[in-house]
Amino acid sequence: MCIVGAHCHDGPMALDVELAEVREFLAEHEPFDSLPPAVLDRLTSVMTVEYFRRGSPLVSRGHDDHRLFVLRSGAAEVHDAQGDLVDRGGAGWCFGPMTVTRGGPATFDVTAIEDCLALILGEADFRLLCAEHPQVDAFFGAQRTRRLRGAVDSLQLSSDGNPILKTRVRDLLRRRPVAVDRTTSAAEAARVMSDNGVSSLLVLDGERLSGILTDRDLRTRVLAAGVDPGVQVSEVMSADPVTGDVDSLAFEVLLRMVGRHIHHLPIVDGRQRPLGLVTTTDLLRVEQANPVYLAGDIAKQVDAVGVARMSSRLPRVVQALVEQDASADDIGRVVTAVGDAVERRLLTLAEADLGPAPVPYCWVTLGSRARHEQALAADQDTAVIIDDRVRPDQLAWFEALARRVTDDLVTCGYPRCPGDVMATNPRWRQPLTQWWRQFSSWLFEPVPDAILGASIFFDMRPIHGEVALHADLQRHVLTALPGSLRFLAQLTKHAISNEPPLGFFRGLVLEKTGDHKDTLDIKRGGVRAVVELARVHALSVGSPAVNTQTRIEAVREAGVLTRETAHDLRDAFEFISYVRLRHQAGQVRRGEPTDNFVAPEELSGFDKRHLRDAFAIVRGAQGVLTHRFPMHYIS
Repeated sequence: MCIVGAHCHDGPMALDVELAEVREFLAEHEPFDSLPPAVLDRLTSVMTVEYFRRGSPLVSRGHDDHRLFVLRSGAAEVHDAQGDLVDRGGAGWCFGPMTVTRGGPATFDVTAIEDCLALILGEADFRLLCAEHPQVDAFFGAQRTRRLRGAVDSLQLSSDGNPILKTRVRDLLRRRPVAVDRTTSAAEAARVMSDNGVSSLLVLDGERLSGILTDRDLRTRVLAAGVDPGVQVSEVMSADPVTGDVDSLAFEVLLRMVGRHIHHLPIVDGRQRPLGLVTTTDLLRVEQANPVYLAGDIAKQVDAVGVARMSSRLPRVVQALVEQDASADDIGRVVTAVGDAVERRLLTLAEADLGPAPVPYCWVTLGSRARHEQALAADQDTAVIIDDRVRPDQLAWFEALARRVTDDLVTCGYPRCPGDVMATNPRWRQPLTQWWRQFSSWLFEPVPDAILGASIFFDMRPIHGEVALHADLQRHVLTALPGSLRFLAQLTKHAISNEPPLGFFRGLVLEKTGDHKDTLDIKRGGVRAVVELARVHALSVGSPAVNTQTRIEAVREAGVLTRETAHDLRDAFEFISYVRLRHQAGQVRRGEPTDNFVAPEELSGFDKRHLRDAFAIVRGAQGVLTHRFPMHYIS
């Protein structure tokens, strides 16, 4: 067994280091403190030692140096391509694993700020160590994660950004809701409103919200109508009001209120128990936000041409949000909310021309907009759930509605779905019972090609009409899902087919042919890869969540993912999504069509480094998924 070699940074050095001393040093520092004695003995036999004078480079950016450094003594600093300090460490500090695992030249400079003695482990021995001892691999993976988390944090909304994009509804609830029972008289309700200095009351049926009563309701439905003030509030209230979720962003609920011409919005929990009430005044007090006024303008339009004129402002809104450093999650919610406003207005206009629906129905959106993650360059993904009481002769009304709204959405900048996943396709415009049968077929008789097209239908959200129809369908599906192992395995196979664009040596893989040759497809192996693996995990535990970030959190709460893994995956998704949106904002600024293909020259060294980290996290998460639903479930 050879002894540890000793060198200075510019040549051999007459110094022998005792193996026992090096072994004892390694045993005191992470991640080597977890290794058995025999492995530490082997490590000390293959490591060398180098001496670096203060001010000299240990690693130089642009040079190949695929080794792991462990500082035995002294201190060093890491600087990026812009000269910014990235990290600093002393005795026991490790660096260099990125260049070992990624390959290619170093992307940072490491400089001695004191005289340093460094233990060096070569690439082959480092790879073997990580392969044989997962805790060591995890340690260096955590280093990568910390860098990525720092990158995500640096992209979040700055202090001078738009407050309404960060404020949650729960932050606006200053008092408990003023409420009365549904059997209370209108006269007594008026006294309660007067005593509490409020202009509206929530009406309860037990603990659940039953309706809302405003001072306007009292004027128009009681006093002006000559109704006896002793009438129960249940007779004059607005029943089953539109509600908001306590964890929604302020701008989301304001968009909903402006679009529906309402001024009071009850906030409820998952059991429809009221937590408070917000008004448009509360929300506008946060900040006068451009996306809100855009939705308001959309709601005022009298035809599809007017709606299209308003919706054409959306790309500039996204550009402004990117320049304000809003997060990808916030921007996705803005784009989604404006898209919802467009679709709802077009549906309302179509109904005004076609007349009332012959039976209740629910218009649903699918895919990225259903998940509140829509970016620019998105096409249409829609469907219709129709009440089972519909007669064959009434189906023509729904066909006319679908054709009208689909055509109008094209006018507004939302192209038709290339796969024909739209309400104009009779297959996706069915009575509720037929939808049950369709989902049951996917769940219990899964066919690979069918699953490929069906996955988008598990990201579904009601937009307009009878929401209860969607709720019935969702309950049916979520109840059956956890036991559908063959289906989940097929969905897993589909999910892992979107490989992150990361080469063997962690280089970014570019498109090799076609119109987008030599660009990075940021959507397929990045955004979509996370969306699809989060979907499988969430469906497997019966979670009703649709948003990807919410799904990841739901899976963590179910114990499927560790807190650290879930946090890493959320950070990776945020960073990849932000790079995509920033790319699209640049295209808007240059007057170009928006897409998902990023040219390498658009990416800084910072971007490339953290995209590699993010894609590596996604690849690891795909591996976790395949262990949950291995391919042997597929017959």
